[in-house]
Amino acid sequence: MKFSQLYAQPSEWLRGEGPHHQIVVSSRIRLARNLKSHAFPGWAKKAERLQILEEVKPRVEDLREMDDAFSEFLQDLSPLEKQVLVERHLISREHAAKGIGSAIVMNRKQSLSIMVNEEDHLRMQSMRPGLQLKATFKALDKVDTELEQKLDYAFSAKLGYLTACPTNVGTGMRASAMVHLPALVLSEDINKIIQAVNKIGLAVRGLYGEGTEAMGNLFQVSNQTTLGEKEEEIISRLNEVIERIIENEQNARQILLQKKPHTLFDQIGRAYGILTHAYSINSKEALNLLSFMKLGIDLSFFPEDCRVIVDELFIATQPAHLQLGSQQKLTAEERDALRARIIRDKLKAFPNPDIDKQAENPPRKEAKDDE
Repeated sequence: MKFSQLYAQPSEWLRGEGPHHQIVVSSRIRLARNLKSHAFPGWAKKAERLQILEEVKPRVEDLREMDDAFSEFLQDLSPLEKQVLVERHLISREHAAKGIGSAIVMNRKQSLSIMVNEEDHLRMQSMRPGLQLKATFKALDKVDTELEQKLDYAFSAKLGYLTACPTNVGTGMRASAMVHLPALVLSEDINKIIQAVNKIGLAVRGLYGEGTEAMGNLFQVSNQTTLGEKEEEIISRLNEVIERIIENEQNARQILLQKKPHTLFDQIGRAYGILTHAYSINSKEALNLLSFMKLGIDLSFFPEDCRVIVDELFIATQPAHLQLGSQQKLTAEERDALRARIIRDKLKAFPNPDIDKQAENPPRKEAKDDE
């Protein structure tokens, strides 16, 4: 699979489907693994990193899930191509900075990606749309088990899997859900939710993980503890917290509709007006306005079939995607103009927001995660 094919095909987790898809954009499980008797990538010399790469990459490519996979050495990807992968959450920002001695292998659906020689020898991640943490873990655990039969993992009977960062020792697992919380942000209750989540040992981060801003009202909620708990226990606890966050967001939407309807209608109406008429818009503003368009679809102000278009715009309007799609070097001003044009074209067929229809179809609480 070539990069051009990957770029032309949206990631499976962006399809806007899955349990609680109106609030939970995606579920992700990441596992960190290392080879026994080898230095971690940050300490390994170039020759050893290349040796590890030569040992690991073919075995990853041989996985049944990697039939016709996208597989590249990092030095063979341009900075722009690597940034596209970051914007799709397929590799980390840290991995994008790597060169010789590192690689990326992912399946055609872009639901399984394996980074070789990131912070650890192997960083494997699986992603699915909606709240599907258990199913996502099950899929990745199968891959991990298959690789463990071919590779000699660094493992301690006392501590568990050994990792470059002590905070990952044990299960080596980070489970997370990306949640869309515009009503909690609009009602100014988001900080209370973040503080409550932090107190029970979970982390809330921005759109691209640690140290990034929560643009588009998107937050990543993940576990912090990897030692002393089983994977199933961590996932179960995180799942319960996500379900409470979903309930809080649903309640916040109902309260806004009942007590501050004009504030809510104004936010959605302004988002529609600006996005359909703007001729220059930066990435942050676009994400924040698209967030309220997404909320408008959730509340039946726009038809359900508009969802896929809005969800894809969250990624398609990111800087590297715009730059690569244009096939020429763009200034920031040119990117902002191109972003505005793409959004206008995509939203051209959108009807005006139907405020009255919401009264006939109020937001409903979804069934619990069917995992």
